[in-house]
Amino acid sequence: MTTARLIRPLLVAAMAVALFGGSFTPDLVKGDDLSQAQAQQRAIAAQIAAQKAHMAELASLQADLAATLANTRTKLQGINSDLVDVKANVAATQAKVNAVQAQYNQQVEDLGNLDLALIGLDREEAAKAADLAKAQAALADHIRAAYDQDRTSILETVLSADSFTDALGDIGNQLDFGNQDHLLANQVATDQATLFAINETVTSTRAQTQQLAEQTAAQKVQLDASLASLNAAKAQLAMLQKATSKALALQISTYNKLSSNAAALRKAINAEAAAEASISKKIQAILDAGGQNGGIPSQYSGSLEWPLRGTVTQEFGCTGFPSEPPLGSCAHFHNGIDIADPMDTPIHAAGDGRVVFAGPLSDGAWVVMIAHSTHLVTWYAHVDDRKGHTIPVRVGQWVLAGQVIAYVGMTGNTTGPHLHFMTQLNGDYVNPRLFL
Repeated sequence: MTTARLIRPLLVAAMAVALFGGSFTPDLVKGDDLSQAQAQQRAIAAQIAAQKAHMAELASLQADLAATLANTRTKLQGINSDLVDVKANVAATQAKVNAVQAQYNQQVEDLGNLDLALIGLDREEAAKAADLAKAQAALADHIRAAYDQDRTSILETVLSADSFTDALGDIGNQLDFGNQDHLLANQVATDQATLFAINETVTSTRAQTQQLAEQTAAQKVQLDASLASLNAAKAQLAMLQKATSKALALQISTYNKLSSNAAALRKAINAEAAAEASISKKIQAILDAGGQNGGIPSQYSGSLEWPLRGTVTQEFGCTGFPSEPPLGSCAHFHNGIDIADPMDTPIHAAGDGRVVFAGPLSDGAWVVMIAHSTHLVTWYAHVDDRKGHTIPVRVGQWVLAGQVIAYVGMTGNTTGPHLHFMTQLNGDYVNPRLFL
């Protein structure tokens, strides 16, 4: 080992103490940048996770909305839709559309915020890359300068100096280069780790933002389709409501003409109620006898079919139509469903059963009654009695569901051509929709 190599460590230690007093901390160290980048990485990951959760919630809302819309379309396309029920269904659908729209709008806003965060990350990555390049360039300059000075040994520097003071100055410069190299190397490593963390966040954020943007666009397409479907349902509902209002207005107009003689109208209403009560007792006797001899099934299983496709002008239950008699708490009670259709439109049996009545009641209304069991009977009232369109079935005849049993007419106390369809369960009038 040369004398220079033996002396150099001792001189380096002595010079370090003499020149720097044992400690040196330059401004280049920025370890907090890495911690900040890692914290930012965690924050954006949490933000993306929250948006994915919102996207899942939006998808769930869309699925529920699709099911509700399908139900609405089914109700609207069904025979003789219950407009009150459909209207409520459309209103519920509108509320769900509003909820989906609000969730979608929030998702779009969140995506905008994520895009802004991505722009900030891009700028931060560019700035940190510039800092790294600057530190790397400074380190390279120091290494080149140190290499040039290292070609003259410390011993040679001492021996060739004009004075010891000059030698200390020259050796101090060499030692300073070493410390700066070490600190610059640490700064480069820290900047590289920070830049890697930022780049990793940028890459992940960009990929997941793109994925969320595509999913949001797909949700927009689905939302637009739902809105179109809802608007179509509203238009169809409005059309049905208009047709129903028109038919009902015609009936009310006819009723108003008839009601000029209030006494005669009350007499007609009472006569109709009395006729229904009288025939109901007779039918019950027939049912009891039929059940005993096996002519009528004791039970009915299955659903009834609509006997007529038309415009429902009155539902079962309390009504504002003044031609209906009072019942219980209702000033006017309708014991069936009125389905308006042109004269002589065929009426079909709602289910398999035996005809127990076919003809006129005492109030002049022609009626067909079918027993589907000893408990369930359907009524088809106001049917036509004109030649060529009289009742095509007879009492005691077994009929099948869908078989033509009568034609739309205006017999009895009526304000226009329609079918008054009723169901009796154990002698009581019940809503036909329960069986349809």
